[in-house]
Amino acid sequence: MASLTPALLGLRRDARILKIPPYLSALCIIVGVIWLFMLPLDDYSRQTYISENALLPGQVHTYFGGSEHNVFRAYRHEVHALAEKPPQERNQILEDLMRSTGLKTAHQKYEYRTPGKDAVGQNTYGLLQGPRADATEAVVLVAAWETTKGEINMSGVALALTLARYFKRWSLWSKDIIVLIAGDSTAGSQAWVDAYHDAHDPRTVEPLTIKSGALQGAVAIEYPAGPWGHRYDKIHVLYDGINGQLPNLDLFNTAVSIASSQVGIGCTLQRMWDHEDTYKERLQTILRGMISQGLGHASGPHSAFIPYHVDALTLQTVGDGWHDEMSLGRTVESIFRSLNNLLEHLHQSFFFYLLMQANRFVSIGTYLPSAMLIAVNFTIISIALWIESGRPPSPPTKVASTEKSKAEKEPEMTLIKSGKDVSLVPSSNLTIVERSMFLPLSFVAGVHFLGLLPLYLFNNTPANYLSSVFIFTAVMTVLAPPTTAYLLQRFHAPSKQETTLFQCFSLLLLGMFLSALATLNFSLSFLVGICAAPLSFVRSVGKSNQRRRFVLAGLQYTLLVALSPVVVMVIGSQQLGLTKGQGLSGVTEVLVEAAFGWHVWGLWTQVVVWLVWWPAWFVGAVVVSGSIFGN
Repeated sequence: MASLTPALLGLRRDARILKIPPYLSALCIIVGVIWLFMLPLDDYSRQTYISENALLPGQVHTYFGGSEHNVFRAYRHEVHALAEKPPQERNQILEDLMRSTGLKTAHQKYEYRTPGKDAVGQNTYGLLQGPRADATEAVVLVAAWETTKGEINMSGVALALTLARYFKRWSLWSKDIIVLIAGDSTAGSQAWVDAYHDAHDPRTVEPLTIKSGALQGAVAIEYPAGPWGHRYDKIHVLYDGINGQLPNLDLFNTAVSIASSQVGIGCTLQRMWDHEDTYKERLQTILRGMISQGLGHASGPHSAFIPYHVDALTLQTVGDGWHDEMSLGRTVESIFRSLNNLLEHLHQSFFFYLLMQANRFVSIGTYLPSAMLIAVNFTIISIALWIESGRPPSPPTKVASTEKSKAEKEPEMTLIKSGKDVSLVPSSNLTIVERSMFLPLSFVAGVHFLGLLPLYLFNNTPANYLSSVFIFTAVMTVLAPPTTAYLLQRFHAPSKQETTLFQCFSLLLLGMFLSALATLNFSLSFLVGICAAPLSFVRSVGKSNQRRRFVLAGLQYTLLVALSPVVVMVIGSQQLGLTKGQGLSGVTEVLVEAAFGWHVWGLWTQVVVWLVWWPAWFVGAVVVSGSIFGN
């Protein structure tokens, strides 16, 4: 033990100790990425299964069919006739149709006016009181008038009305059933769910006059077939919620099990229409799911329910095949029969997972280390920078020519006691330079508060000015760091220690934020961490000739600009097919949807971008730019 103490203390001044963190940080990033690419393998994923035995999916005989087909076709022609009518008249007729089947009906108006997009409409809903229910629990059947693609959900609305009439004839329901005809695919259901839980703004959303008990689940139908019908091939299951939240995996597994095993309909997800279960397609499905969860937008009518802990999903019909509306009706009936069996809220299965196909998934315990390794690399570098900032500058070494000078250069020793052991170590190994932290703390805090400016502008600017605001933000993002570095050099030239602490505090905050975010939204944490990874390796260029310093700083700054939030936003909106527009028009679409999500859905993806990622990028860019001006 006596020999260990001076050895450990000797590491404090060993220059080699600070060469390890960059390699360790790079190793964490590489392992984190490789970890993600290993998830599609059978050894790291599992077959889906039902945890809640009470669901009993596919164990009941479905009776939807026969004469109900004629009822459906009659409703479809009724709905087709409503397509050209004014919204108020259309909703009144829909309410009358539901009332004629024996449901208690009502309507709800909503009016969302955001700077870039308006959503004005009316929801129509009806309550079917379960013969065996005590009005304490309910399930919801949703059919929005417009699908997520903007088409009229003609057959979907007709099927919902048909199922409402069909469900009314059965006495087996132990839960109330609410049939909701939402005005559109996202805002309508959001207004209704907010009002159901009394979380709405009375200025924009009307309260509900009819309610039931706690919502146990919701299923939305999107079947935009025309008045003469259209046979489909598969069911596309949408399950992504707002801010990356997901429904209980048991609900997804129940829907897939019923559709594929009982009814014989193939299921697909994340727009993977022909999934052959290869490694490439598994990985592609995972990555598409991560992008969707990372964006955090509402992917369908079901998304509004999930933040209220109501498990929900949307069933979309896709392709050309031989399945008809009766197959979809039997699927929905069986799902509702399974939800009707529940004695408690779904809780036994996973709420955090990655799906690679309809029958295979990865749980959070398997994929979480991938994002954590990305996040911890920032923490490793910040600790190394903290140690570096406390080290005294190394004195210049001179060769002593006489024994007398050697004696004079002998280091001063300090006595160290460790229990009963006593050791002598050089005093220089215990020396720590006092850190000047006022400027670094003030600067890093100020930059994070500066992120509120783009956050406010993009969420409150009218759509016709968004492209101009984005160009201004992009130009300022590129020019502001060098300007800030020049002003710092002009009025208060930061010392090497202060420059080191700039990065230290910034990376420490980034690592902390991303580690916490990984437990809430793994996908967003991973994607931001990968884009911000160069911040761990860029440094202020030390003393050297001006040309070399300018070249090294310029190369680092170019890399940072290429991976800045504004550039990633432009490239991502085009390459990922998120928008229909090109160039700035595509970015404007993304910003309009983000602003709408901020005001209506409570979207906080832009908070992570502008208050976590952008400040860390800005600090790193200022440190690199300072090298050009003599820092």
